[in-house]
Order: sequence, then structure tokens, then C-alpha cells
Amino acid sequence: MTEKNFTISSNIEHFTIADIAKQNQDFRKVLWTGQHSQIVLISVPAGGEIGDEVHPDTDQILSFISGYGEADLNGEIHSVDAGDQCAVPAGTQHNFRNTGEEPLVLYTIYSPPEHAAGASYATKEEADNAEATGQDEPPHS
Repeated sequence: MTEKNFTISSNIEHFTIADIAKQNQDFRKVLWTGQHSQIVLISVPAGGEIGDEVHPDTDQILSFISGYGEADLNGEIHSVDAGDQCAVPAGTQHNFRNTGEEPLVLYTIYSPPEHAAGASYATKEEADNAEATGQDEPPHS
């Protein structure tokens, strides 16, 4: 299948998001960043997790493309599978774990942006290190 990803103008883009997400090999890759929101691709390896976290001022919507796992939302565990979507309001403790044998592939929309524009990290360890050292700061309006 041909990847459809073309720029219409400086920051307006068209994506066939499921295809792009399935092709992503990185743990986390920022696909697009706007002033008020951001699209990020995530691929969690078998047995891996995104990591327990809280975004105090950022809403997050996760859309699952392939694989399966579980969502931990404020201590409540829910199954997630391809086609599922999960909305996580700001201030909610959350984690997503891959309980399958294939990557758990998803994309997420942060509002406002949560990561550095254009950031890409092959592994969770790289992503965590970039956050800890301040290299993965979101743009400031």
C-alpha cells in the first residue's frame, strides 16, 4: 500500500494514520505538532509498557491500531485491542501495557502538546532519558 503523507502547507498535513502507525518502528515518534495539540505514534514491544504517568494539564486520546494489551486508568484495568480508543483527562494516572506477542501499535493526540516537536525515540529507555534530561520538552506557545 502506498503511504499517503503529503504537506498541503507549512503545518497542515494529511495522514493515512493507520498505515503510518503500522510502519512506525520507534517506541515514540512525534508525527505532527500544532499550537494546541500533537499527534504521536507509539509502538510498545511485547511485554513492554508506556509507563505509569500523570499529565497534570494535558488531555490525551489514544487510538489502538494493532496488538492488544491493558489500560490502567486510576487503578482500574481495562482490556484494549485494535479499534479501541481511550480518552485520558488531564490529571488522570495511567499506564498502557502490551500483554500480547506482537507490538501494541497506537497513535495518541495530546492537547496541549506533551513532547518536543519532531522527537523520535527507538526505545522506552531513550524516551525516558530524553524526558529526564529535559531534551523532550514540548514547544511553548
